[in-house]
Amino acid sequence: MAQMTVELATAEDTVDFGRRLGGALRAGDLVLLAGPLGAGKTTMTRGIAEGMQVSGRVSSPTFVLARVHPAGQRGVPLVHVDAYRLGGDLSQLDDLDLDTDLEESAVVVEWGEGLAERLSEDHLVVRLDRRGDEVRTVDLEPHGTWTARVTDLRLAG
Repeated sequence: MAQMTVELATAEDTVDFGRRLGGALRAGDLVLLAGPLGAGKTTMTRGIAEGMQVSGRVSSPTFVLARVHPAGQRGVPLVHVDAYRLGGDLSQLDDLDLDTDLEESAVVVEWGEGLAERLSEDHLVVRLDRRGDEVRTVDLEPHGTWTARVTDLRLAG
């Protein structure tokens, strides 16, 4: 598995990284955002949404669990999921019918690691962390078809 690490010095760098990733997403893509509170998962999702050119304001869907952003010019909707409150409850994840959404949308799941991988063997784990100097590090862990695709992504600034 080819792993890639990128450093992001500012929140705007995190949005830019997300924008580039979003520009590469297509229907059927599953991206899992992992990392502690404040690492930049929702900030990155804002960039992903911009890169996908979807509509709707991106905010953490903690209380609704999932928010659908309608497709823009690129024609692919974004389903943004926050699995934090699920606490490992797979039945609640099943109730969201994400496997159905995955056929026609790109699905980004915050806090989905250890839970949402089973939706597709083809997924990208984006692990964010924030150092003491506020610089964020991003480790990409590709699985399935993402292993070949991640080398083609132009994600570094």
